[in-house]
Amino acid sequence: MKLKITFFVLTILTSFHVFSQNTYVFLGSYNKDKTAESIQVYQLDTVNGNLSKITGVKNIINPSYLTVSPNGKYVYACTDTKTPNAGSVSSFEFSPENKALTFLNKQASGGENPVYITIHKNGKWIANANYNEGSVSVFPVLENGTIDSIAQNFKYTDGSTHKERQTRSHVHSAVFSPNFDYLFLPDLGADKIRCYRFDTKQKKPLIEAEFPFTKTDLEAGPRHFTFHPNQKIGYCIEEMAGYISVYQYKNGSLKKMQRISTHPETVTEGFASSDIHISPDGKFLYASNRGKENNIAIFSINKKGLLKPVGYQSALGDHPRVFALDETGNFLITTNVNSGNVVVFKRDKKSGLLTKAGNEILMENVSCVQIKRI
Repeated sequence: MKLKITFFVLTILTSFHVFSQNTYVFLGSYNKDKTAESIQVYQLDTVNGNLSKITGVKNIINPSYLTVSPNGKYVYACTDTKTPNAGSVSSFEFSPENKALTFLNKQASGGENPVYITIHKNGKWIANANYNEGSVSVFPVLENGTIDSIAQNFKYTDGSTHKERQTRSHVHSAVFSPNFDYLFLPDLGADKIRCYRFDTKQKKPLIEAEFPFTKTDLEAGPRHFTFHPNQKIGYCIEEMAGYISVYQYKNGSLKKMQRISTHPETVTEGFASSDIHISPDGKFLYASNRGKENNIAIFSINKKGLLKPVGYQSALGDHPRVFALDETGNFLITTNVNSGNVVVFKRDKKSGLLTKAGNEILMENVSCVQIKRI
């Protein structure tokens, strides 16, 4: 009997160790120095939150935003961002066994300053948002992970009411619906969340939707978007207004349910809200605030999908542009661009609160993090 119990315990510990050792953290940055590693990969120890360096890539300009393929074999990046008359999307092959991240190819992004890239669950399509020119591009992905020629590119010219920041469209992200049959495009410049149907059977998968856009409040500046695990609720963080709008979702349609500030009542100006994610159990929502606050706002989510403030956690750095939760929901990792540091937080699943964990990583102008268990 003791032998069976010992074997069972060893099996559990071994499985936990394997799980821990196969979680990888991918970091992108604003880096124009070709001699520096502008993309870096770390291994996350899911016991204590420590990060161990695996590999890095040089000769890549401003890989500001990353996404990882569903099978973990490939990494896709917005490259040549914030570069005049430029903009590209690049592909890399990741080999955990060889501890290598290898450049494969790149394509013009179809617009200046690409800021967001996402991949379809089938791994055969990527979509990226171009901020300066207000456009979305879609590319097929080949079997070897390389990016094929652009399939579609839609540009928008309409703006909104802010005289300085909304003179034209600024698409800030591209987010697939839970079933990957729609693509949503929060447009900071136009105060719209644009929408297309996505048909993977077509060579040009973006198809006009029944509801081509949802208007947000004026001067809201919609930036990033995420869906609840129940697939029925969507959440949009508004950069300029510092709010989160909560929407009931069904078949490409968004119906507003709530709008709540990401800031304490004492903060009345200087908003710079950025990223937004929901814990895997669907009980908590996290949002990053840059500017004066530099924190992670924490909200509880009730059964209807509505938000209630829980508290605020300092990002322990300056300008938390992008953060991510690991698949277990135990850890949250944020990237602070101006201070160039990456901070790991342990998440309390009952309270939603965050506590610093593990070691801190320094990476100049670090701007994006993605976490993937492979």
